[in-house]
Amino acid sequence: MTKRSFFRLNYTLLLFALAINMQSCIFGGKGKGDNGELIGVQGREGWKQELPYGMITVPPGTFHMGQADQDVASSKINMNKQITISGFYMDDTEITNNEYRQFIDYMKENAGGAITVGGDSSIFTRYRKVLPNIQAEQDIMDFLYPDTAVWMNDFTYHMGDPMTTYYYDHPAFDDYPVVGVTWKASVMFCEWRTKYMNEARLGEGKFPMPNFRLPSEAEWEYAARGGRDMAKYPWGGPYVRNAKGCALANFKPGRGNYFDDGFSYTNPVAAYFANDYGLYDMAGNTSEWCEDAFSPQSVPLVWDLNPTYYDENEPKKLIRGGSWKDVAFLIETGTRDFQHQDSARSFISFRCAMTYLGRSAGSEF
Repeated sequence: MTKRSFFRLNYTLLLFALAINMQSCIFGGKGKGDNGELIGVQGREGWKQELPYGMITVPPGTFHMGQADQDVASSKINMNKQITISGFYMDDTEITNNEYRQFIDYMKENAGGAITVGGDSSIFTRYRKVLPNIQAEQDIMDFLYPDTAVWMNDFTYHMGDPMTTYYYDHPAFDDYPVVGVTWKASVMFCEWRTKYMNEARLGEGKFPMPNFRLPSEAEWEYAARGGRDMAKYPWGGPYVRNAKGCALANFKPGRGNYFDDGFSYTNPVAAYFANDYGLYDMAGNTSEWCEDAFSPQSVPLVWDLNPTYYDENEPKKLIRGGSWKDVAFLIETGTRDFQHQDSARSFISFRCAMTYLGRSAGSEF
């Protein structure tokens, strides 16, 4: 064998060895500690979702969504439909004045900073074009700060001055539900709450939690029933008083006897008994924003698994639960209502929900 042939043979063997080595680098192989087996990426931290402070677990299940009694208004917009809901977390009460104040104070301190338009939650992304860019303290005051004038503007010839002056700012009302907050502002609150929690978690080396968000209409109704399928009210029904004649929620008994339930306006959160899931004030006190856009035809249109009807071009958004100013029909679990997404009212508040990541049923619940 000539030197040239010997050199070519060695060169060919070297290229073959390099090719085998590159193939090993690309496709795994020896040296990875897995003996060539498919075992997944090792060393990843396990996941067990933590329950945020102030929230309760709503287990997964199936229920009949829709009117649970006579459709008094003959609206025909909430016919019965069997729906399945995955497990999720939900605030046990409406967001209070003092909790919302934490949001406002943070935004004032960080105006133009981290918590601005640019959120990543699914609801935030869907409605990004209708949400303002909060860049300065004046933007916060104009858009996010509760409209305290609602106590005078919502009602004709009403002495709302004391509520306007004291309801949001005075510590006497710290544990009352925040009102005068638009649907858009409530979405911004959910986005801030998500980032506020996850910044702290990432600082501790933990995986981020799922996004806080507004509950869907179906989630809200399912949670309000507390596991009682076809329940007229969160406590079951069909009456709004117990055996002693005490009102079971804050609403408008009779034809204007507002104080008959113990409160002329709103009540402190959790003043009445919780439903079977541990949720307070799912009937009366304040109506609550849901994520869904309002459409009279939405119930038959949406899917029967975790339905949500969203339409960024529809300014009317669902509110549920009825309020301190409403008659008994409006506090039923199956009654639908709506307001404009830019409306701030003295009878609308909200609470947050969070998707549960994990098994759809089991020991976690």
